[in-house]
Amino acid sequence: MINDRHVLFGLHELPGIGWRTIERIVSGLSGSLVDLPEAEPADLVSLGLTPNTALLICDKLTSDFIEQRLEACRKSGVSFVTSRDTEYPPLLKEIAQPPWVLYYRGNLRVLERPSIAMVGTRSPTAYGRKIAFELGRDISTNGVCVVSGLARGIDSCAHQGALGAHGGTAAVLGCGVDVVYPVENASLYAKIAEDGVVVSEYPIGMQPRPGLFPQRNRIIAGLSLGTVVVEAASRSGSLITADQALEQSRDVFAVPGPITSPKSSGTLDLIRQGAKMVACIEHIMEEYPWLAAKPAAVREHAAGAASPVTETERKLLEWMSAAPVTFDELLALSGLEFGHLHSVLLNLILTKKIAPLPGSSYMLL
Repeated sequence: MINDRHVLFGLHELPGIGWRTIERIVSGLSGSLVDLPEAEPADLVSLGLTPNTALLICDKLTSDFIEQRLEACRKSGVSFVTSRDTEYPPLLKEIAQPPWVLYYRGNLRVLERPSIAMVGTRSPTAYGRKIAFELGRDISTNGVCVVSGLARGIDSCAHQGALGAHGGTAAVLGCGVDVVYPVENASLYAKIAEDGVVVSEYPIGMQPRPGLFPQRNRIIAGLSLGTVVVEAASRSGSLITADQALEQSRDVFAVPGPITSPKSSGTLDLIRQGAKMVACIEHIMEEYPWLAAKPAAVREHAAGAASPVTETERKLLEWMSAAPVTFDELLALSGLEFGHLHSVLLNLILTKKIAPLPGSSYMLL
């Protein structure tokens, strides 16, 4: 039987329907989407859609279409989660345009753990490969998920280091989740799908093309508390991920390299601009004392797991007890610095005590 999440999935699957069109429909209807396949074009035009877009949706978004696309995912061994589902990664909901649908293979619960992104050049030096592998291993050993993009180079080394440790790893693709790219990473893809999770916002079968990767990078940053850039030239695509992390008020870390190496020019620029220099795992973990204080073996952040709250967290929870509260209101009430408040709220989200809402608001769970 077609339900609300199936309709959102089907809408997302329609060629030519973008994020803003879905946003107009979801916010305009405000309730269930179940009756959308029966809507008339005039109904959708009243929500702000163009007549051509309204006709396209009314013509193509049928129950048969939705069932066909659901069956295609099932046959491909691909699952999905929508932004309306409780399993949707909470940190990702905080970004400006969170994906309406995330397709995945593997264990999505890996993303319930706190995560750190690691990115860098596709053609690293031996130094860069070594650092990416070791930092990936050490981050995951501390119970933190390593998020990267499955690209050749630094991404691959970070995934390989993280595999098999407590935190696991998540690969975010710039193509359909059933498409292995680059093809030489087929074995690594299979291991991540078995021991971690592979995710994408693109429908199955979508082939990689240049314009998809910058969009993908916002998800890598959005899933993570912070982003570590290991090696990057001055115009590296990895710097896009770092910029997006900053736009999302997340931390940016950079690994220094030789001043004579073009591969390190981008990371050295990041450090000069204020990114935190990283030379060991402690330089990352000290930014998250609420993680570092817990033994690695128990730092799983399982859904619904009970955990004590600090005095600061208790006050924030009290202020949210009557109604949702905005970030700015909490900033004024608490007197905390911006970065400190953001870190405390992220911990409350990860421990399933609060949920983020549109407009940088928060409510009790």
